[in-house]
Amino acid sequence: MVFYITYIVVGIALFGFIAGFTLFAVYSERKIAGFVQDRLGPMETGKHGTLQTLADILKLIQKEFITPAAADKILFVAAPVIIFVAVFLGFAVMPWAPGLAPSALNLGLFYVIAIISVDAIGLLMAGWGSNNKFSLLGSMRAVAQIVSYEIPSGLALISAVMITQTLHMQEIVINQGIASQNTLLFLGLWDVSNIGGLLAWNVFQAPHLWVAYLIFFIASLAECNRAPFDIPEAESELVGGFHTEYGGLRFAFVFLAEYAMMFLVAMIGVVVFLGGWNTPLPNMGSVRLADWTTGWIWGIFWTLSKTLLIVGVQMWIRWTLPRLRADQLMALCWKVLTPLAFLCMAISGVWRVWVMG
Repeated sequence: MVFYITYIVVGIALFGFIAGFTLFAVYSERKIAGFVQDRLGPMETGKHGTLQTLADILKLIQKEFITPAAADKILFVAAPVIIFVAVFLGFAVMPWAPGLAPSALNLGLFYVIAIISVDAIGLLMAGWGSNNKFSLLGSMRAVAQIVSYEIPSGLALISAVMITQTLHMQEIVINQGIASQNTLLFLGLWDVSNIGGLLAWNVFQAPHLWVAYLIFFIASLAECNRAPFDIPEAESELVGGFHTEYGGLRFAFVFLAEYAMMFLVAMIGVVVFLGGWNTPLPNMGSVRLADWTTGWIWGIFWTLSKTLLIVGVQMWIRWTLPRLRADQLMALCWKVLTPLAFLCMAISGVWRVWVMG
């Protein structure tokens, strides 16, 4: 009984965090958009508009449920739930600090890749169930885009897994706590294997993983339907994309899933490539900074700091780059990112055998 209660509490805590993050992220994105476009953003509701997002959410949850007469009611109602639950379940294995993860699966990374793929099914259900041509076009674009970009994204993650030799999310981060002595010697750096800090992160232990991380980051934007890959929601072409017919609480769940997905993919990148909870501060002689900052509080601090920084970059890109055409989107995936991801995999194999030993 205690076992089930614990998981219920953890689930509620994660949902509360995602809801709080979404409120913060929407407000931040509006302010970032205002800054980029040389305007103020929301200013009226609350001091400097801080309550604007809360007011929007209160408005959404008070709206009545409206289902189009010609819609497939089962698919239409189930789609937002599936979209959100698929993303929400991805947080089940994410490590926040040493020993702090809802579930420590040996195949944690594989689980995350698999479970967030279910999101595509929900998007297709939303478009088909709406019985609206714009919604259907948006959902077909979204599914084609997500399925395509899962290839370079997965290959980029495999490149890092070949270095860490594990799919366990906790172990991936632990392996980035101490730099490999062979790697440091190969790079002409100190003959000290426990220096920690930045040099222990995967992107520094195997520098080609910077390319792999860039591939993963670009692919994650496409999987989140974020600009410049927001073709499924192109307002100028599709009104609102796959969620055109949704409103009220159902739209809120779709909206919540999008921002939760942003945080999740950013956190995956941090865990696999950027050291997870490990501090960027190195151990310097008798000052054991990297060892000192490994508790739960510091672990959560570093994980959140890195993840929110990446989310900020996602928002910055949205208001900086124009939307790609559909043919440019697919060409980037299959002609550029996928071959580069395969190359990173090959280099990882060589690096693991010849350099890391």
